[in-house]
Amino acid sequence: MSRIPRIAPAALTDDQRSLYESITAGPRARNPFGIVDPDGTLAGPFNAMLLNPPVGDALQRLGAALRHGGELSDRARELAILMVAASRESGYEQFAHEHVGRQLGLTDYEITALREGREPELVDPEEQAIVATTRRLVDNGKLTDEDYADAVSKLGAAKLFELSTVVGYYQLIAMQLHVFGVEGPQ
Repeated sequence: MSRIPRIAPAALTDDQRSLYESITAGPRARNPFGIVDPDGTLAGPFNAMLLNPPVGDALQRLGAALRHGGELSDRARELAILMVAASRESGYEQFAHEHVGRQLGLTDYEITALREGREPELVDPEEQAIVATTRRLVDNGKLTDEDYADAVSKLGAAKLFELSTVVGYYQLIAMQLHVFGVEGPQ
C-alpha cells in the first residue's frame, strides 16, 4: 500500500499539472505501460514526483534521457535495470521492467536469472560487459582500476558513463519506491 495518496488529475496544482503532462506526453507515451492508472493518476515512482515538481521534473527528464536518448542498446539497459531492481528488492521496478524487457526480447531464462540475482549467459559481448560491470557497481558501488579498464575496453568511456548513470538513477528510484511504499502487483 502506498504511503502517499494518488493525486487525481483534477486536483493537480499548475506545477503538478505541468509535470504530469511532461511525464504522460513525453517519450514514455510511446510505451505507457505502468505510467498512468485507469483513473488517470500516475503510477509507480511518477506519483511521488508530483510532491516536488521542480525536483520531480529534473528526475523524470533524466530518466527519459536514459531510456530514450542514450547509446546503450535497449536490451543492455534493461539488463542493468533488472539487476538493480533485484539487488534493491524493488518490486515495482522488477514488475515494470520485466514487462519492458520482454517487449525488447529478453527471454524468460534471462529474466528469471536476473530476478534471482544471477548473471544470465549471454551471447552478445557488450551485454556480457554490461552485466559484469553492473554486478560490480551494485555489489561494490565502484570499480577497481582493473574493472574500469576492462569496462572501458569493452564498452568505451561514454557507454560506461551512461551505464553508471543508469545504475545510480534506478537505485535512486528503487529507494524512493521503498520510501513511499510503492510495490509491484502482488
